Amino acid sequence: MPFDLAVIDLDNTLYAADSGVFARMDKRMTAFVAKELDVDPKEADRLRVKYWKAYGTTLRGMMLHHGMEAEAFLHDVHDIDAHEILKPDDQLNDALARLPGRKVIHTNGILEHAERILDVLGIAHHFSAIYDIRFNNYLPKPCKKTLSMLIEQEGATPARTLVVDDMADNLQAAKELGCKTVWISHEDAGTWDYHIPHFHHLPDSLGV
Repeated sequence: MPFDLAVIDLDNTLYAADSGVFARMDKRMTAFVAKELDVDPKEADRLRVKYWKAYGTTLRGMMLHHGMEAEAFLHDVHDIDAHEILKPDDQLNDALARLPGRKVIHTNGILEHAERILDVLGIAHHFSAIYDIRFNNYLPKPCKKTLSMLIEQEGATPARTLVVDDMADNLQAAKELGCKTVWISHEDAGTWDYHIPHFHHLPDSLGV
């Protein structure tokens, strides 16, 4: 295979984007921003989206513009009772089992959230490490420096790394480093090595 390491995004990549997980996080995020800044929900939601688009995460904007402490925000936003939304996914488990090489999670969320999601889906045993938003001092994806640090820590090289994500901006950073790229999306294909609507299709696309 043309890779030794698979760097896999978590939310909206390993499970369907319309599952409701992100809707719950967005709701909690808006409420936290409203309370933190003492603004109404409409303004809080506007800032949530504005900072996410500008910096990759709402958290980054809140830290830069309002000096917000990260951990309270992160724990509150990710407290979503994922077990009420997701369930074990045997097909996903089979797809990960067929995927060769080491597999790690790279997420803009937190370790605790990633562990809960992986446990609910029944796939935690496939991953040797989880790299969360804390890995590079809360600097979110897309970031070539952070991804380069991750690949180096795993003892791999960009040329032998496969990056799987649902966000094109994150894949662009990976592509510029020289990684192989997989876009999980129902949208029209971009300039990626692989483009599939669901992670479950990845082994077949790779021919494994």
